[in-house]
Amino acid sequence: MGRAFEYRKARKMKRWAAMAKANSRISKDIVIAIKEGAGIADPDTNARLRAVMQNAKSLNVSKTVVERAIKKATDKDTANYKEALFEGYAPHGIALIIETATDNNKRTVANVRSYFNKCNGSLGTAGSVAFMFEHNCHFKFAKGDHDPEELELELIDAGAEEVFVDEGEEGEVDSIMVYGAFESFGSLQAALEGMNIEIISSGFERIPNVTKALNAEQAKDVEKIIEKLEEDEDVMNVYHTMVYE
Repeated sequence: MGRAFEYRKARKMKRWAAMAKANSRISKDIVIAIKEGAGIADPDTNARLRAVMQNAKSLNVSKTVVERAIKKATDKDTANYKEALFEGYAPHGIALIIETATDNNKRTVANVRSYFNKCNGSLGTAGSVAFMFEHNCHFKFAKGDHDPEELELELIDAGAEEVFVDEGEEGEVDSIMVYGAFESFGSLQAALEGMNIEIISSGFERIPNVTKALNAEQAKDVEKIIEKLEEDEDVMNVYHTMVYE
C-alpha cells in the first residue's frame, strides 16, 4: 500500500469534533464555492459547489444550514472568505501547516501567531515547511462491487495515484478511497461522475513526506498547539509531521 493508505490508517481523517464546527466549515465552503464560481448556486453546473453539497450530506449537515449559506453567498453584500495558509513549527521540531478561511485576515493572523507564541512554537514564512507535504485530492464512495485494482487502471488517465479499500468502522460499510494530485481534482471528479459512481465525500489534504516520532510526553506539547488551532473558528485544517513512538 502507498503513503496515502498508511496516512489515512493512522489519522482516519477524523471528522470535525463538534457539529457546530462542521456547520461553520460547510457554510464557509459553500460561500467560497459560489463566490469563486461566478455566483452560480446550482450544484449541477458548479462542480466545486457540488462537491461541498456531497460533503454536507455525508456529515449530516442540516438542510437549513445549507440553504442559509447559499442565501448568504448569493447576497452581493456578503464578503468572500479568503483562504490563507500558515506554516511553522510546533515544539520538538514538528512541522505544521494550517489552512484557514476568513473574512478578517488581521484577526486570523493575530490568533494563529498567539497560539504559536503561547505553545512554544515558531510561526514560519511561506514555503518554510510546505515542501515537507504532498498536496493531494481524495474521493470516497461505497465499495459495493468495485474492484480497487480495476478502478485504478480506469482512473489512472484522470490522475489517480492510489486506490484502496477503506474499512468502515462499526456500523459503517467499507468504502473506496481514490487519491491523486491536488491538480487532478476536476478530472477525477468528472471521471467518477462519468462512471455513474455516487461520491460520498471529497476534498484535499496534505500528506507528510517526512515524519518525526515523539514519545508520549513530547507529543502532549504538540497536541496542545494543534488543539488550540483546531478550536479556532477560522481554522479549516491542521496538518503535522508527528507520529507516535
